[in-house]
Amino acid sequence: MYAHTLQGTRHTFPDLRTLLARATPARSGDQLAGIAAESATQRVAAQLALADLPLQTFLTETVVPYETDDVTRLIIDMHDPTAFAPIACMTVGAFRDHLLAIDDPAPLRSGLTPEMVAAVSKICRLQDLIAIAAKCKVTTAFRDTIGLPGRMSVRLQPNHPTDDPHGVAASTLDGLLLGAGDAVIGVNPATDSVQGTTSLLHMLSEIVERYAIPTQTCVLAHLTTTMRCLENGAPIDLFFQSIGGTQATNESFGVSMNLLKEAHDAARSLNRGTVGQNAMYFETGQGSALSANAHHGVDQQTIEARAYAVARAFSPLLVNSVVGFIGPEYLYDGKQIIRAGLEDHFCGKLLGLPMGVDVCYTNHAEADQDDMDTLLTLLGAAGVTFVMGVPGADDIMLSYQSTSFHDSLYVRETLGLKPAPEFEDWLGKMGLSGGATPDRIPAKLAPALAGLA
Repeated sequence: MYAHTLQGTRHTFPDLRTLLARATPARSGDQLAGIAAESATQRVAAQLALADLPLQTFLTETVVPYETDDVTRLIIDMHDPTAFAPIACMTVGAFRDHLLAIDDPAPLRSGLTPEMVAAVSKICRLQDLIAIAAKCKVTTAFRDTIGLPGRMSVRLQPNHPTDDPHGVAASTLDGLLLGAGDAVIGVNPATDSVQGTTSLLHMLSEIVERYAIPTQTCVLAHLTTTMRCLENGAPIDLFFQSIGGTQATNESFGVSMNLLKEAHDAARSLNRGTVGQNAMYFETGQGSALSANAHHGVDQQTIEARAYAVARAFSPLLVNSVVGFIGPEYLYDGKQIIRAGLEDHFCGKLLGLPMGVDVCYTNHAEADQDDMDTLLTLLGAAGVTFVMGVPGADDIMLSYQSTSFHDSLYVRETLGLKPAPEFEDWLGKMGLSGGATPDRIPAKLAPALAGLA
């Protein structure tokens, strides 16, 4: 039982799960689940009670039972008491103050549980989420180096409603001309077929090889589809999978810890990286557990943070919170999307992940591109590892709004950020350092345009 008296009223919370849910800043998904605070006053009381909670509590009380959930077992079994020791006597509130005071949170990473970082995020203002995340340096590598200070990468997302290779190639070229693609050239396939995925993998690999681009490619098919493509000899750089924060959520995605390990081992055995071998790409999103009825009564932001424990077990190159993609049932408007995006980035980076955010919304959400400009700029200040680059910011296959190649250029130019160093060198060699314009297409890429005519 946890409690706090506020304005003469004693507010009680029967367990840690309830306390975390009531302390969460307002969002529609928790209201839909019936676990949100009943009033702003109750939320403040829960946040004050949470601030006074010893961090040790998270090691003795789980929000999802250890006996029935492999994500909980992963979290508890991987916890490092030595890394935790410097903060073991702190409360959640004292931990927030400590994070704001220190220069580098990295030594604490393996001593933190997702529930700890979710808890501290709930009592942070936006400026706290930005300031702390900006201190978290996480670097990964495959064919280029992602996450170095002063740099922001872009996933080039050339989706097409029918997976037409010419359409995908045209969008890929468009992104390369505008400096996108150093995180990955990653296509969401319209269908999850082995044949279609294999075709796209070969086409993307040919582009990278023909122009000697220091980046990696990925077709974001289901893990089992990618593994079948591998058996057929397809050129695979990164293995992709959507993941969640409970065993039941991952089962709803058709994956298990054993399958993830099998894919990770296969990816590493290919040895296709040139400057590193981080070969996994994961995507997450607040609300996925609730939509699968797999949330166990836990608030969606805490469940999201638990997904990051799954991700960090497999040393990924990239992790992406698709923050506004599921819809207003989970994040109602621009205010909720902005808050959730900064929370996800904060929690992922604090846990040691190369965290990107798809700054996005669906067309039926109470949000617009001004909200996305706000979140994009704040994430740039917070040191986001990568964002999306979608032609015109409008994904014509997934039917949602994201960020464009020009949006990425805006953030880089305004905040003085650069692409990954190997990719930056390639852009210079291709004459693309300042971005291409219709009247100034580099001669080295002119044949590509001719081939798409």
